[in-house]
Amino acid sequence: MLVIPCPHCGPRCEIEFSYGGQAHITRPEDPAAIDDETWADYVFMRDNTKGVFLERWVHAHGCRQWFNVARHTVTYEILASYETGAKPPKLDFETQV
Repeated sequence: MLVIPCPHCGPRCEIEFSYGGQAHITRPEDPAAIDDETWADYVFMRDNTKGVFLERWVHAHGCRQWFNVARHTVTYEILASYETGAKPPKLDFETQV
């Protein structure tokens, strides 16, 4: 079981959280002005990184706050957690985002 460090509540078991997908996805400024292919790309296409991945989590059974996590997708090691809206932390090796 993962122990996820909530930046608001501290470390908690993963059963308290819900996964929210890839972090730092920018919504199109004017969705009505883009074509279907661009919209589908925004909605459905995500990176499938083998290595460090930046992802969103919500502390559903705690503070109910969204935050980001840098996690290694092979080892499941959580390298950092940080608040939504903050820049990703500098890690000792290059992140693959």
